[in-house]
Amino acid sequence: MITAPANVHIESTGTGPNLVLLHGWAMNGAVWQPLVKSLAKHFMLHIVDIPGMGLSRPIEPYHLHSIAEKIAEMLPANADIVGWSWGGQVAMRIALDYPDAVRRLVLVGTTPCFVNKNSTKEQAEWSAGIAPEVFSKFADNVDANYHKTMTQFLTLQCMGDIRARITVRMLRKKFEERPAPTTQTLQKALNILLDTDLRAEVECLRKPTLLIHGDRDTLAPVQAAHWMMQNLPVGFLRVIAGASHAPFLSHQEQFVDALVQFLEPATH
Repeated sequence: MITAPANVHIESTGTGPNLVLLHGWAMNGAVWQPLVKSLAKHFMLHIVDIPGMGLSRPIEPYHLHSIAEKIAEMLPANADIVGWSWGGQVAMRIALDYPDAVRRLVLVGTTPCFVNKNSTKEQAEWSAGIAPEVFSKFADNVDANYHKTMTQFLTLQCMGDIRARITVRMLRKKFEERPAPTTQTLQKALNILLDTDLRAEVECLRKPTLLIHGDRDTLAPVQAAHWMMQNLPVGFLRVIAGASHAPFLSHQEQFVDALVQFLEPATH
């Protein structure tokens, strides 16, 4: 079953409790395809294309709150949400803004803040991210040479992974399966990544939250997951050895086991 309202493309399949899947920056819902068969045995999956990505149209204004609002409008009541990378930040925003809509969270390769920050009066220093100048250069490259930059980005996500080559191939295939986002939308989404700092709000996430993180993640270093684990009211951490930024693709069996164990759906 496919739902395609004005802005949010959602595919629903499977049987069991509702489980929403949110992809990362520049990607689309097809990235979850390799897991659908095994997850659909346990859950009713709702695979979302985030506004502006894949088959979902962009929205205005384009910021984390409006994206969270648009997706929350479409979700079944009391759903569990899995968010990968940027999708994890969207999932956190939904849980913070619409707590009644969310039962539990699973955050994969997620960080409260992608970019390193100097300390201020309000916030401590943050060094579990990417250097701001590296991020800015990447943003410039998206405009200058979109296809080359996207290929580099997909490769970067798998750097250090023991199954890097296969995982990159899978990511590239899924990225190409649906319409590519416009460079304008990608830049707006990059601005969200650059500006978002959810550290002050993590303690307000009162939903049981499982963090699944690769120990070789270079985009969202595993220190970010350890920090979240210490600051979440109800947090659980599963670090997957040998995995980088996309453990759900490189280590599918371990990922599904961790997910099913945490969410404990009735077996069919």
